[in-house]
Amino acid sequence: MNIVLGVTGSIACYKACDLANSLTKKGHSVHVVMTEAGAKFVTPLTFMTLTKNKVATDLFDESEPERVEHISLATEADLLVVCPATANFIAKAAHGIADDLLTSVYLAYINKPVIVCPAMNTNMYENQATQENLRILKDRGVTIVEPKVDHLACGTTGKGALADIDTVLNCIESFTA
Repeated sequence: MNIVLGVTGSIACYKACDLANSLTKKGHSVHVVMTEAGAKFVTPLTFMTLTKNKVATDLFDESEPERVEHISLATEADLLVVCPATANFIAKAAHGIADDLLTSVYLAYINKPVIVCPAMNTNMYENQATQENLRILKDRGVTIVEPKVDHLACGTTGKGALADIDTVLNCIESFTA
């Protein structure tokens, strides 16, 4: 299966390395698309090494002029997984804002399964705007892998921690079987 893995700017993005590695070991072709903020936590080189595929980070990358990257990634993918998904990405996806490569891929990717794995501070997760944005995505058929209650990077404990990678893998496998 050809999987696009979106990685956004959450401290939890280091866990996406395990996800990418596990999916690659299972024989999936994993193509990572990172936001600028995501690349501040984990380098694209890490994902390239794990997946053996180029990591896409720039909406205006012109290294392959015959290829419009966000359209090609969306068209060629069988599954789009955003893990971790920040409140920022969730809001942009819910409201059709495509101002970076990942949100552009998301908007160009239609009629195929999408999995979104939120990871953020509890207050951000429980904020009415975030909850409404998640409802919008669910109403559009997006599968949301609920975050868990845990000790968070900000020092508090609450709901907002990225779901266990095994939980995410199980969700992905339900689409690949």
